[in-house]
Amino acid sequence: MKMNINELKYDEKGLIPAVVIDHFSKKVLTVAYMNKESLGITLVEGKTCFFSRSRQKLWRKGETSGNIQRVVRITTDCDRDALTVEVIKNGPACHNGTDSCFNDIIYEDDKNPEFSADILMAQIMDRKTNKKEGSYTTYLFDKGIDKILKKVGEESTEVIIAGKADDKKETIYEIADLYYHVMVLMAQMGIKPEEIMAELASRHVIDKKVKQEKMTT
Repeated sequence: MKMNINELKYDEKGLIPAVVIDHFSKKVLTVAYMNKESLGITLVEGKTCFFSRSRQKLWRKGETSGNIQRVVRITTDCDRDALTVEVIKNGPACHNGTDSCFNDIIYEDDKNPEFSADILMAQIMDRKTNKKEGSYTTYLFDKGIDKILKKVGEESTEVIIAGKADDKKETIYEIADLYYHVMVLMAQMGIKPEEIMAELASRHVIDKKVKQEKMTT
């Protein structure tokens, strides 16, 4: 059930904190503030609009940088005094040029190090710009696009062979190899993960595939 923004609890300055989250990775991008007017603009335009506490005025994300954020979903907490705003971003969310404003680690459990597709992609991108001797990823970038494409082809074949053999463990292993090499290809070509996810989202890929199969029967 969608609620009226008048039911939200704004602070004494008429503001409410908004935690902006990447729709695809679910990573926290930034924390900003909205007032009733900026939230209303956000709902109408479908793009984030905030209230700047330092400048004391409204600002639309990306109005100067072009790094707009298309809103997918906005939710409020049980107390109705905070928001989460899921977005599909076009470019960095932070004014420093990084994807997220949250990059400086204060504490991390070394026994359970964080790992994700985003972290792997960041590591691959780092190897592209900061070459490391002995690194396989550096080796691929040094060899160039033909070598990378050859590896993608080889690993695709390995996935098919493992899948045909109905070997789950081997298929997982080979998919991981393919996944990695595709990411190297993406880095080589300057393709961002969110561009792939946006393309998939635009297709409604699951339902569309079903429709195509029905049309051919």
